[in-house]
Amino acid sequence: MDKLTVAEIPEMFEKVAEVFAEKKEELCEMDAAMGDGDLGLTMSKGYGALPGFLRETAAEGEIGKQMMKAGMKMQNEVPSTMGTLMSSGIMQAGKAFKGKTELVPADLATYVTAFAEGIQKRGKCQLGDRTILDSVDAGAKKAAALVEGNPDATFAEVITAAVDGANEGCEATKDMLPKFGKAAVHAAKAKGVVDQGALAGYYMLLGLKNYFVA
Repeated sequence: MDKLTVAEIPEMFEKVAEVFAEKKEELCEMDAAMGDGDLGLTMSKGYGALPGFLRETAAEGEIGKQMMKAGMKMQNEVPSTMGTLMSSGIMQAGKAFKGKTELVPADLATYVTAFAEGIQKRGKCQLGDRTILDSVDAGAKKAAALVEGNPDATFAEVITAAVDGANEGCEATKDMLPKFGKAAVHAAKAKGVVDQGALAGYYMLLGLKNYFVA
């Protein structure tokens, strides 16, 4: 595969939905110790609905509009903090893909980079704050570095780099203290434990990888 069409975008995100359906209980249990306990439900519900939203706008033929509109609908579907951040990431990617009718491998690095930008803009968070940004941004940087060094990298190679980077970002959160929401109240419990939001970011990228790597 050397190109990804509008019609294939929903299929790609179905793989993300599958991962979050599988990891729903794990994320809820982690979140219960540090937050509201609904992270797994949010991710499963949001990404479970996303492929359908993407198909609704696929007929327009432009990936930018497809992601923008689907992200807006996803935000309404899961209006929680994390749901809003994920939706913002997708909408930011939509802006980056304005006018595109197909994606090439290098665009995956653009997607992850834009996703991280969307999270940072909407969440007002910074690297080191122990959030989803720490994993997604690490994935974006590793994918971008691969593309810069190898412009002919395949979809599988680009997304694998992103997943590897996100995993490293997740591990780094073990040494960070949370600064937002209920997690900040339970900061003492965070030491040595991966941030659940960062893990959700890793799982999102892992789902994308599952589409390209059998």
